[in-house]
Amino acid sequence: MSFLDRIRECHNHDPAGFRPWIVAGEIVGHLRDGIAARLTAFPSVFSVETDRILLAPELTDYAARSEAVAEVAAALAEDGAISGLRGELYPVGTGFSVPPLLQLDRAAVPAFGVRAYGVHLSGYVREGDALKMWIGRRSPNKRTYPGLLDNMVAGGQPIGIGLMDNLVKECAEEAAIPEALARKAVPVGAITYVHEAPEGLKPDVQFCFELELPADFVPRNTDGEITEFYLWPIEQVAETVRDTNEFKFNCNLVIIDFLVRHGLIAPEHPDYVAIARGLRS
Repeated sequence: MSFLDRIRECHNHDPAGFRPWIVAGEIVGHLRDGIAARLTAFPSVFSVETDRILLAPELTDYAARSEAVAEVAAALAEDGAISGLRGELYPVGTGFSVPPLLQLDRAAVPAFGVRAYGVHLSGYVREGDALKMWIGRRSPNKRTYPGLLDNMVAGGQPIGIGLMDNLVKECAEEAAIPEALARKAVPVGAITYVHEAPEGLKPDVQFCFELELPADFVPRNTDGEITEFYLWPIEQVAETVRDTNEFKFNCNLVIIDFLVRHGLIAPEHPDYVAIARGLRS
């Protein structure tokens, strides 16, 4: 097994069997044929064609589009086509800095193949020349990827909150990191991938932050999503990523990016260029 294996697992998209979803002339997602077939039951909202899905042109503004699609998502959730709605709204559009065309419940985002955004924090400690990284284990009761290893702090980017404010919120909920300390986190880039999952398509962007923590700081989960934390030597973290599937799939990329930036995967590594390229689809 190798770091490239972890990267390939994130980039496993087969375009066959997906149709683009078009809103106001823009492609905003991709849906599996099975979900597309279900949308034929909502002709006032969707026009389902053999090679694309159009949102009804009569829905001309953000509020009307959001309300109409929310009703469809609720019906799909009641029918079991998507997991239960979560009440957390994500933007639907063509880019992070572009005004969204509508909003959509987080649970429905993969089914509609909409790009989601998130924040991931790598928390680490220096011991002389050595690095250690804090790792979390997801609760066995989590709806998604239960029991797997995770970054110290990570969360989706809902609509209506800035990246740093969202990171501060997630730091408090997931690791009891005080706001003053959380705001010292440094933005270090983003990873991107197109991952095909059972629930749909994830053409996602994860904004990466890192935070050097005091040696005496011990994280404590407050929202029940993490069962325990481990402070591992960075070599153990790297080996676990490289040789196992113990981490949630996209956390592997966040850690690999950390290893590259800190010179722990050096340019002399035989897969270095492929690794660097694979972190950004």
